[in-house]
Amino acid sequence: MDRQRTLLQLAQKMSAAIASQDWNTLAAINTLMGTALPQMAAQGPWSSSERAALSALRGLHEQAVQACNAATEDLGRRLHDMQANKEGWLAYALDSEQLETGIQA
Repeated sequence: MDRQRTLLQLAQKMSAAIASQDWNTLAAINTLMGTALPQMAAQGPWSSSERAALSALRGLHEQAVQACNAATEDLGRRLHDMQANKEGWLAYALDSEQLETGIQA
């Protein structure tokens, strides 16, 4: 197995997944890294080009973590806003239904 090529391929896939916010692919890559990196390390010392590829992958992994954290925070804010405005949404839905059917509750 060519470790440098594998690392660069993982980095390329991770970069694309970060850009498209493809959380399923990021999760799969993360799982793959958890098994593949120890196997690669067991093959012996890393060359300088392999270390550079590994460093690039590490940097992208940090970006992926930041992107996931930002998306989690955004989703949390949206859920909070939905919960805070729940009564308003229910009143709006009830009013809309009354306008459509002409039946008042």
